[in-house]
Amino acid sequence: MPELHISRRSVLASGAASVALTAMSADANAQFPAPAPTAAASPPMMNVAFSVNGKPAELALDTRTTLLDALREHLKLTGTKKGCDHGQCGACTVIVNGQRINSCLSLAVQHQGDSITTIEGIGTPEKLHPMQAAFIKHDGYQCGYCTPGQVCSAVAVLEEIRRGVPSHAQADITARAAFSAAEVRERMSGNICRCGAYSNIVDAMTEVQEASA
Repeated sequence: MPELHISRRSVLASGAASVALTAMSADANAQFPAPAPTAAASPPMMNVAFSVNGKPAELALDTRTTLLDALREHLKLTGTKKGCDHGQCGACTVIVNGQRINSCLSLAVQHQGDSITTIEGIGTPEKLHPMQAAFIKHDGYQCGYCTPGQVCSAVAVLEEIRRGVPSHAQADITARAAFSAAEVRERMSGNICRCGAYSNIVDAMTEVQEASA
């Protein structure tokens, strides 16, 4: 390994160069100061009015606010759960104008004048909806996180079948849909249960369907 020779002269020269560069940098900063930071622009806001569980609600929202966040963060209806936040798990399912949707994929401002039903509007602990009672009876849940979305979806699915809305489980989509385990599994496939209570959910929905037939 070659020896490193450092002379007193080279040390003094490098020190003087560093001082000169520092002085030049300070002079440049004084002549060309950095621009002052500008205030962040306020997000665009919009007023939206809709009905939630039969009660009117009016909110002033950032236009980027999802329906899920409007319900949970602004109206404090925390029964509707935020799962994947990408429309893949169904935990955020609510019913809008009789149709089930993933509220995480929908902007709140799109629902001006709509009628929205969350799990809080399906039933209460004092007055359970038949679907909620059936879920309890058949152990249609374990951890319970996905259950609000499962119940909302299950209620809407039975109504879809009654209305004759077709599904991929039908061999002939022009024919009226009939209630069956295959129909239920296909229509509920967008609601994921990580605990695996699927067969119990089918049993609960079957009981409600048979009771209302």
